[in-house]
Amino acid sequence: MTKYNLIKGEKVALTADEEAVRVAEIADAVTETQAAADAKAQKATDKTNGNQKLLDLGLTQAEVDALTG
Repeated sequence: MTKYNLIKGEKVALTADEEAVRVAEIADAVTETQAAADAKAQKATDKTNGNQKLLDLGLTQAEVDALTG
């Protein structure tokens, strides 16, 4: 499917090379967005697991909060 640029209000078709670059940019953006979402989820999981491990060691929640901020 042909992709277009809007230049000064006029729709201009991309060349095959420009279109290939644009498709690669879009794929990279999707990959980066997914990686950021995965990292955020992993951080939340790690925080929950770390908190539970400290509780399992016998610390109170107040002590854990004092240590982890």
